[in-house]
Amino acid sequence: MNKDELLKEWLLEEQAAHIHGWDFSHIDGRYDEERDLPWDYRAVVLNYLSPEMDLLDVDTGGAEFLLSLNHPFEKTSATENFPPNVDLCSETLLPLGVDFKKADARSEKLPYPDESFNLVINRHGDFNANEIRRVLKPDGIFITEQVGAENDRELVKLLLNETPGLPFPDQYLHIIQQAFEKCGFTTLEAQEAFRPIKFFDVGALVWFARIIEWEFPGFNVKSCLKNLYRAQEILEHKGVIEGSIHRFLLVVQKRPILK
Repeated sequence: MNKDELLKEWLLEEQAAHIHGWDFSHIDGRYDEERDLPWDYRAVVLNYLSPEMDLLDVDTGGAEFLLSLNHPFEKTSATENFPPNVDLCSETLLPLGVDFKKADARSEKLPYPDESFNLVINRHGDFNANEIRRVLKPDGIFITEQVGAENDRELVKLLLNETPGLPFPDQYLHIIQQAFEKCGFTTLEAQEAFRPIKFFDVGALVWFARIIEWEFPGFNVKSCLKNLYRAQEILEHKGVIEGSIHRFLLVVQKRPILK
C-alpha cells in the first residue's frame, strides 16, 4: 500500500476505536500478548474458589471473566464504575441474579456490609486495600492481576516520540504488596513479569493506542503520522512491531488484628 492508502486505513481504525465491555476481538489475530505469563490468572482464581464461597469481582469490566468462572450466581457479586460497562453489566448480570452495583473501587466505600465475602478478585482494575479488608470475611482472600507501571513504554515512545511520565507510577508489585501487608494481609503468592507484546499490522496498533488512551495521551493518526510511517517501516523490515507488557500477580489473605 502507498502512504495515502495507509493513511486511509489508519483513519478507519481510529474511528473504529470503541469497545463494549473489555473486548479486544476487533484486533484478534493482529496482535499478541499475555500468552506466556508465568501464571494463569483464571487458574489461580479457581484454585482458591469453591462453590459455597461468596465471591466479589471488583471493577469487573464487562463481566466477561467473571462469567467464565461459572460460579453460582446467588453467590456472586460485582462492581464497576465505567458508565458503558455499568450499563452492560446491569443488562447482563442482574437478570442472572448476580448482585451487581455501580461503585468507584478506589475512592468510595464498597456497597457491601463488613465481612461479606470469602474471596475478592480484581483484574486490571482499581481497588482500595482498606475496603478490600473490610468486606472480606476472616481469613478471606484477595487476588489481583495488575498492569504494571512500565507497560507498553516502547510503543508509547515509538508513537509519541517521547515517553510521557508514567500514568500509574506506583504500579509495582513491591509497592502494592507492602501496602496490603501494612493493611493487615499476609502474602500467599506474588509474581511480576515483563513479556512481549506484538503487532502484525499498524492499524491494530492505532486501534490499541486509541483504546488505551491513558498510556498514549494525545495520540491521533494525523498528529503522529510520521511516527506511524516509521512503525510501518519497522513492520515491513521485521515482520512485527514489538514492545513489552508489565504485569504482576498478588494473592493475599486477611489476617486477624492482634489485640
